[in-house]
Amino acid sequence: MAEATAAAAQDEGAVTLKRADQAGPGDLLNADGYIFCAPENLAAIAGVMKDFFDRCYYPVLGRIEGRPYAQMVCAGSDGENAVRQIARIAQGWRLREVQAPLIICTHAQTPEQILAEKTIPEAELEQCRALGMALAAGLNMGAF
Repeated sequence: MAEATAAAAQDEGAVTLKRADQAGPGDLLNADGYIFCAPENLAAIAGVMKDFFDRCYYPVLGRIEGRPYAQMVCAGSDGENAVRQIARIAQGWRLREVQAPLIICTHAQTPEQILAEKTIPEAELEQCRALGMALAAGLNMGAF
């Protein structure tokens, strides 16, 4: 999902794609906007994404206000709680949501399905691409 989004956004301008465990406060400070992409685990954002927010929250607080953001969640059931968690963190940073959250549901419910590598269908990857292009185009046009 993140790769499809970044590739589409790249057509509109400079994009940096980073894994949560490799990103830090400097990355947030250097970006004009954000797309947070996270898996949902046990009805919450994955631990590595939570760690990213924990490490970055206070160092950038008051320094990225008003910047645009969107979010994507890959969920096994509904993804709503993970979306709420990210939205709450973004609200604390005073970010501006510019697109509705995108939840891609894999319907993985058994231990085997949950642990298996996921393949996102092309139609859903197209939604990711559209989100990336829209955010990047909005930044290029000065809409955000």
